Amino acid sequence: MIEFILNDQTIRTRQPASMTLLDFIRYEQHLTGTKIGCREGDCGACTLLIGKEHNGQLHYESMTSCITPLGNVAGKHVVSVEGVNSEDLNPVQQAMVDSGGTQCGFCTVGFVMSLCGYCLTTDNPTREGAISAIDGNICRCTGYKSIEKAASDIATQLRGIKREDQINWLVDRGFLPDYFQTIPDRLLELKTPDIPENGKVVIGGGTDLYVQKHDDLAETEEVQLVFDKPEWNNIRREGDQIVIGASATATGMMESEVMQEAFPNLYRHMKLVSSTQIRNMGTVAGNFVNASPIGDLTAFFIALNSTIELAGSNGKKRQLLLKDFYKGYKELDKQPEEQVSTIRFPVPDEHTRFNFEKVSKRTYLDIASVNTAIRIRVVDGVINEIHLSAGGVGPTPKYLGQTCEFLTGKSLFADHLAEAEEIIQAEISPISDVRGSEIYKRTLLRQLFYAHFAELYPGVIENGVQA
Repeated sequence: MIEFILNDQTIRTRQPASMTLLDFIRYEQHLTGTKIGCREGDCGACTLLIGKEHNGQLHYESMTSCITPLGNVAGKHVVSVEGVNSEDLNPVQQAMVDSGGTQCGFCTVGFVMSLCGYCLTTDNPTREGAISAIDGNICRCTGYKSIEKAASDIATQLRGIKREDQINWLVDRGFLPDYFQTIPDRLLELKTPDIPENGKVVIGGGTDLYVQKHDDLAETEEVQLVFDKPEWNNIRREGDQIVIGASATATGMMESEVMQEAFPNLYRHMKLVSSTQIRNMGTVAGNFVNASPIGDLTAFFIALNSTIELAGSNGKKRQLLLKDFYKGYKELDKQPEEQVSTIRFPVPDEHTRFNFEKVSKRTYLDIASVNTAIRIRVVDGVINEIHLSAGGVGPTPKYLGQTCEFLTGKSLFADHLAEAEEIIQAEISPISDVRGSEIYKRTLLRQLFYAHFAELYPGVIENGVQA
């Protein structure tokens, strides 16, 4: 039995935990405001809000329901566009009308839900923040300037919002129906979620598996849901290391004080990864196990010289460096019964700097043509330690070991970087495909390699001298 609240109604269902939330809402509950679009989490037409208790407060996030397992919303509050309707249009809906932000209307509900999600999460409303909240929504006919104007209008109306009394503030001003005020107490009355733990198919956020195997998953009940496994979704510091649970999301990383302290530019880096909805869903370990040669989080953590822990069904655990996890295209150093349980890496010290770069055809919600990350430690002008990764330039996520070996112990001179770039070109083996030609990808990585140093040590690139 799966129990949750859908808008203002308590739901108890025996539908399979692997059924998509979108199908349940449309075909079981007949709430057709939520649209079926791409079924891959790309277009945002099926965006819903998911609310759950977090640090003693009700916390909402936008998610694409087409790739969300029904079991992942057990014990939570699910909000569709019908759940934000009042007798009159709420301010988000009215802003879309007033700005001319809707034409055929198919995508409109997704934009409305993403902006409602912004209302529920921001305590510092800005035009840029509101526009960022719709980075996972695609409009096919209206044009984005009118929608951006609606987002800007909402940010203006949210000025003065109080995080400590956010829901009441929004209800008083008509952004939300008043039933939202009853949800925290009603969630406490739900039974503890009965999450499957022994299924053959392990599902985290579902952002990859449901794209590849939607029909297969919809017809099986042999799933193991790990998205809300408490011991697997936290982020903490242990001594001189940061430890991340396998089910932690990209958004969890962005909001983690531990990660923010270690990486001052974390928000800018993570905004290059997917979209708001998918960052709210996709898990760190899921990105690793997907084994994509261009996985953004994979490149990020390889450059941190991260170690992963694999837990077997017999209770045995083993550790290996993430860079050694990939044996060939979509081939992992992992037994079928093993699962990634944690990721850990050394906390950067005062001499260590980090950077992540990515180029894709779209700014958001797109697969990289090439991505790369660097962790570098420089003491007295000498490279004491360096880890450099690249994606999109070979059959597996690439650790540029020969380049790192060459630069270790070298002074930070532009001439050394030029020599290192030649080694990089010998280490990689990109192919021509829909994301660019071989020459294009080689050129991209060259430029992004220099971009790391332009960002971290601008004097090296600008003046060709020691930093």
